[in-house]
Amino acid sequence: FKHYIIMKVLVTGAAGFIGSHLSEKLVSEGIEVIGIDSFLDYYPRQFKEKNLTNLKKSKNFKLIESSITEADLPAILSDINVVFHLAAQAGVRSSWGKQFSIYAKNNIEATQVLLENLKNCNIERFVYASSSSVYGDTSKLPMDEEDTPHPISPYGVSKLAGEHLSLLYYKNYSVPSVALRFFTVYGPRQRPDMAFHKFLKNIFEDKPIEVYGNGEQTRDFTYIADIVDATYSAAFANGAEGQVFNLGGGSRMKLKEILNIMQKLCGKEIKINYSETQKGDVKHTFANTAKARKILHFHPSTSVEEGIASEMEWIKEFYGF
Repeated sequence: FKHYIIMKVLVTGAAGFIGSHLSEKLVSEGIEVIGIDSFLDYYPRQFKEKNLTNLKKSKNFKLIESSITEADLPAILSDINVVFHLAAQAGVRSSWGKQFSIYAKNNIEATQVLLENLKNCNIERFVYASSSSVYGDTSKLPMDEEDTPHPISPYGVSKLAGEHLSLLYYKNYSVPSVALRFFTVYGPRQRPDMAFHKFLKNIFEDKPIEVYGNGEQTRDFTYIADIVDATYSAAFANGAEGQVFNLGGGSRMKLKEILNIMQKLCGKEIKINYSETQKGDVKHTFANTAKARKILHFHPSTSVEEGIASEMEWIKEFYGF
């Protein structure tokens, strides 16, 4: 890996689940971090405020509360070496209908505005957080970066558009872009709308768990620390520019198997309500990570059992169970 001489980085979405963990790693490496976050009302602000607890104690971290489209980007970017672009409107199921305008603004337009401002900046790397949802409902597993993406949700379309924009600005303006396709990230600070967070909270509250579909669907679950390590590497790895990488934990499991692990860890009987599959949900995901292993030295090391146990401890502490 090459390390740049003076390090000052921008992390968009710095108060979010992945952004706050990444910012903590950067700060721990002695890197100066400018975080930007608009505190969108997709989920309660208190979660993001809590995510920032450790960062606020660091002299190496500064937060700007703004959307990307309204921020003074020329001033912010004037002395930045690396940009990690994690800010986005999340959620597959809520991206339909009138809501799509929020996704178009925060996922597509914000990415374009940021890249347009980076054309004339001498940055070392632009790291874009994409999603496994760009693949859609393919029967070809594992999913490979060379496969043609066919997203089946408006959210997936918006993330793929951001990916295309990143690579367009690489080809046309030499913005040194890298796109990372995250596969089902979980762990402490997971958003409250995400499955593991909802499941664990309901278990401790003795409420039934809502499962869409029959529980036979599979996901390639990826622990937060492994995602953070690979995202960090993407800023420094030689030969990563202009590339797309899958980041999956290598632990593809059925939802039913996950619930069994949770039941065992929590020591409580789980009540499950099954309901119909939601529009935009895919049946299976599984990442081919050979390219990330080779170029980013990506070696996920946290098992699903260990990862769920650590998220469970965080849930207990957060809600006071």
